[in-house]
Amino acid sequence: MRAQSQPLALSAADQALVTQVEAYLNQQTGLTANFLQVAADGSTRTGKAWLERPGKMRFEYDPPDKQLLVAGFGLLVYYDPALNQTTNIPLESTPLGILLARHVNLDSAGVEVTDIQRQPGEDDITMIRKGKEAAGSLTLVFATDPLELRQWVVTDAQGRQTRVSLYDVLPGGPYPDSLFQFQSASPTVQSGG
Repeated sequence: MRAQSQPLALSAADQALVTQVEAYLNQQTGLTANFLQVAADGSTRTGKAWLERPGKMRFEYDPPDKQLLVAGFGLLVYYDPALNQTTNIPLESTPLGILLARHVNLDSAGVEVTDIQRQPGEDDITMIRKGKEAAGSLTLVFATDPLELRQWVVTDAQGRQTRVSLYDVLPGGPYPDSLFQFQSASPTVQSGG
């Protein structure tokens, strides 16, 4: 596999795939899905996800897990009840911000495709935010016939991977803004990008 921060010279076939994926993602305005998340340590969690482009996402984990991940209004907010703490990260500095952009453009000044892998029935595209390579990468995993987002893998700054697989995906939205807001009296940790 190529180094995550090296630019990829796109072949004509690669460029055609990138164009097809951009068109697919830009047609997706909202969805609900169940998810299975596998962390770098192998632990698994399940729950329900809502995505609404641009910029909104909510991951509610199944009980007894009370952690929550919410993106909305320019922030990615992670709530950990065990620590009674929230962490706020500007969405534009995260790899997930690429997926939630108003208009997905994988060949733009701000995004760079670093790897494309093809397997029977699956295409994987890895990308980074230019100038924010240290924030990690995002790999989108698509089923190929028909093209459908099935999974993404976020690789963080330390190289740890979190894999999120979507199933029971249904189109949806618009959702109420309150779904993408987090209100808590817990201490907040600011993290910049």
